[in-house]
Amino acid sequence: MSQDPAPAGALVAVLERRGRFLTAEPLFPQQTRADGPARRNESARIVLKSARPERGSEREARLGDLVLIRTGTRGAPARVLRVLGRPEVARDVIEALMLDRGLRRGFDPALEREARAAGERVGAAPGARRDLRRLATFTIDPASARDFDDAISAESLGEGRIRVWVHIADVAAHVPEGSLVDREARRRATSVYVPGAVEPMLPHTLSSEACSLVPGVDRAAVTVELELDGAAVTRSAFYRSVIRSDQRLDYERVDRIFAGEAPAEEPWAAPLAAAREAAAALQEQREHSGALVVDSEEPDFRFDAEGNLSEILGRVQTESHRLIEHLMITANEAVATFLAQRGTPCLYRVHERPEPERVERLADQLATLEVPTPPLPEPMSSSQAAELLGAISRRVEEHVKRTGAGRRALSSLLLLRSLKQAYYSPRNLGHAGLHSSTYCHFTSPIRRYPDLLCHRALLSALGGGEAAPRAEELGELGVWCSEREREAMIIERDADDVARCFALERDLFERGHDQIFTGEVTGLISAGAFLAFGPETLDGNAHHEKPYEGMLPVRRLRTADESATPTGSRAHRQRRAGAGRGEAPQQREWWELNPQGTILHGERSGATLRLGDTLPVRVGRIETARGRVDLLPIEDRAAG
Repeated sequence: MSQDPAPAGALVAVLERRGRFLTAEPLFPQQTRADGPARRNESARIVLKSARPERGSEREARLGDLVLIRTGTRGAPARVLRVLGRPEVARDVIEALMLDRGLRRGFDPALEREARAAGERVGAAPGARRDLRRLATFTIDPASARDFDDAISAESLGEGRIRVWVHIADVAAHVPEGSLVDREARRRATSVYVPGAVEPMLPHTLSSEACSLVPGVDRAAVTVELELDGAAVTRSAFYRSVIRSDQRLDYERVDRIFAGEAPAEEPWAAPLAAAREAAAALQEQREHSGALVVDSEEPDFRFDAEGNLSEILGRVQTESHRLIEHLMITANEAVATFLAQRGTPCLYRVHERPEPERVERLADQLATLEVPTPPLPEPMSSSQAAELLGAISRRVEEHVKRTGAGRRALSSLLLLRSLKQAYYSPRNLGHAGLHSSTYCHFTSPIRRYPDLLCHRALLSALGGGEAAPRAEELGELGVWCSEREREAMIIERDADDVARCFALERDLFERGHDQIFTGEVTGLISAGAFLAFGPETLDGNAHHEKPYEGMLPVRRLRTADESATPTGSRAHRQRRAGAGRGEAPQQREWWELNPQGTILHGERSGATLRLGDTLPVRVGRIETARGRVDLLPIEDRAAG
């Protein structure tokens, strides 16, 4: 990005006028309550000296503009740093959110100059590199991808044997350890991807240009060469290379090719077919080994030319996604195994085995939802817990396919409540989710700093001129990169929520604010239900995709006849206590969450609301800056 990075402590606000004062009201809540909307008061508004940005090249801010401000000290007025756009434009608000969360949205000029010089200096001439430019090579990425870390070549050797080359951008050649670019990449640790924008770990001149494996251009790479007999890796080799991608493919096109709806072209048609065969064998082996099977879906947000959100598409994992996933996992395992055998310090990707108590609780939760699970041994070891979790995930997948319901709810249950969080560590503790004894992140050095560290470790072990990471620093680096990864995930999730709110507002504007949606319960707490919801089709059936998310508070769930309240129940005692204080008798249902957190029970009516249930709802309130949607049940239409 050409703009200077935002200073620390800058604040996003909306420009307003209060009497004779020019003021700025923070866009994002400065204080929020878990049980209600953000509380704002007049003291939150900040007096501005002028609407003119500090940089004279920018236009003067207008009333209603989104602005980045620097708050004054010792009573001095605040100043406008940058005009960000308008609060009704989705892309502008998402940009503002990134700044509000501390992302800098730019690089220092000196660092940009260093990156530009590195991109021009590091060539892809063979030299000490193995020349693979005659090898048919392709990339497969999302259609909207801007940087390409990895490319694939493959050939069939006959009798089920396949040779695969996984080429990864040689970022280490462009980013020397201790350079300005390296220090900033370490500080960022990861790229952050939000709808319509990215906060890259590396400057654009490297991430999207010099390092990116774009088609038709010679590029420096680090290649992992694997020979597979079925799913077994019989030989592996690692070296620096120079490649030239023949074709930039996207997932949708590859899926059409696999379905016979689009042609594959030479010279990459045969390599794609060989890669497909290898990935299928690897997938079958991982499923048999006990690796987790979790069905996931990611939103794909589309914007128009003005920055408004036009639609949300559900991006589900297809065969083309799994092809790349399995080949990358295999390359990561091969590199990690090589480094472990050599004793070379590096950061491993660790996913510890689940605690037996968590697996027991998961089985108990699924039993309340009538999802079958394998029998549990008593007592249960950690290794048995990991194997059982893999088996349970396959039972859940079968249940979802058979019933057509509960996919999001059950996946969330698996991911959020049963698994430990993966992290980076210099200690090799294995990856339970992948059922891998030795694993690292190697295949995305453009966007993850631990991958760059593993590149340096591998090249050092190969005598490639790179210094190995210092063992005494890796513990702290692992903690830092893990923390930054979690922070990035929170920002990405919150930005998705904001984008969904904009899309929902547009949907309501076009279809009417009384539109009825079909929601699927994806989570339950004592205060209410979280739903994924989407519009109904003309025949009354729910859309397959449910792009929106919201909360249905229990206080909005259906009323119950007072006479239905059992005498002596908690609901009865609470109603009697309210009447004694002169309050009107409460007619609403009292809902209790079961100990497993899977079912809300109506104490008066006996009604239930379970994870995976579907119900009709409408939208009650949207708070775009918070990414929050409150829902109403259809029977509560009059109350809204």
